[in-house]
Amino acid sequence: MAATRSPHSPWLLASAALAWLLVGCGPRTDPAAFTRVQPLPLSAAAGAAQPDLSVDADNGLLLSWVEPVAGVGAGKRHRLRFSRASVADDLQWSQPRTVAEGDDWFVNWADTPHLIALADGTLWAHWLRSTGPSPMDYGIALSHSNDAGQHWSSPQQVELPGSAGDHGFVTFWRQGHQQLGMAWLDSRQKAAARAAEGEPAPAGEHHHATGAAMMLRAATFDADGSRQQEWALDASTCDCCTTDSATTPSGNVVVYRGRDGDEVRDIRLRRFDGQRWSPPHTVHDDGWRIAGCPVNGPAVAADGNTLWVAWYTEADGEPEVRIASSDDAGDSFQPFVSVAKGTQVLGRVSLAYQQGHVLLAWLQEDEQGQQLQFTRLDRDLQQPVTTVVASLAARGRASGMPRLLALPDIAVLIWTDVTSNADQEQAEPVLRAAVIR
Repeated sequence: MAATRSPHSPWLLASAALAWLLVGCGPRTDPAAFTRVQPLPLSAAAGAAQPDLSVDADNGLLLSWVEPVAGVGAGKRHRLRFSRASVADDLQWSQPRTVAEGDDWFVNWADTPHLIALADGTLWAHWLRSTGPSPMDYGIALSHSNDAGQHWSSPQQVELPGSAGDHGFVTFWRQGHQQLGMAWLDSRQKAAARAAEGEPAPAGEHHHATGAAMMLRAATFDADGSRQQEWALDASTCDCCTTDSATTPSGNVVVYRGRDGDEVRDIRLRRFDGQRWSPPHTVHDDGWRIAGCPVNGPAVAADGNTLWVAWYTEADGEPEVRIASSDDAGDSFQPFVSVAKGTQVLGRVSLAYQQGHVLLAWLQEDEQGQQLQFTRLDRDLQQPVTTVVASLAARGRASGMPRLLALPDIAVLIWTDVTSNADQEQAEPVLRAAVIR
């Protein structure tokens, strides 16, 4: 695909004033729309990582992150914090507030907490806590706030109580006016199979062995925090790929990476109309056979009943980012478009839609280092314009999962970098952000 590329500076490629970027709001007819980039200062402390972005009921930005608690030895204690900004206030971030803090947290570069605001203003957040003796015994803590985040409910455990193994890779959505919908990867089948066979729990970061599969589950929660319904959505999924969701008039859609008996791990979709879930089906039959989890999940965006799903694959023997569209809320998809392909592609896609433009971000890495890529396409996935948003000091997993969110006239992109490229294991993480207009 043809693309244009911006000239670059050390970490961010563009130089217009932020005030100029935030003016105007009408239909996007400018051919340079969503190609101009400007750094966005953040309120997160040093050492912050694992960012998340969402929009509140007033169309303000909610940024959340995990940071170590100062003065606590060996990085054992962490807290989940958040801040709010709005275009009306020139994206000036509010004083950070703390959602929760603890010394039993499971902190991971890919399995990150989320924060969401429901239509009634209620805030919901989740984070991960260790639940057993194995490093891979961890579960999902869920909490909500009815006063804009000043006070939070006591956390409740989402997964089955006493269930060993890993539970995470959550996605949130608004279910009606005041209910939370969420889906997550659940290892109860794997844990039960290990227990029946007398196997010890895995000691590594993630358990990729063949055998019992991870599953996808979903639930809804009411305004008081009570669980309303719960479903098993798919009995065989990839172990540790991120999940994502979007809302259409036909229902809320969840996308994830499946796993079949031949170790084909392609992207699947299910839709919930408020009463029942559609059967799971594959977005595209890539046929990517891989015996372990690539830690590279899909992203989805919607405008009415039109959906776009982006994902990473190596189905053709080479890393690639693909995107496909659906005009019927995910019942069927058009042939995919290849956005980026080659050994430099890392994936970790993030996707948004705004005013006639599909916006996609992903990571690449070559001998020069990592780059955060951003592409704008039209609704039909044509006319791509690609910009290198940032050149990173981070390598490998240190850059985490970029997050992209679109508001009228602007997009905001958040990612994790490190303070030095000399020693990736010792370098301190730092959050970076950009406004794209």
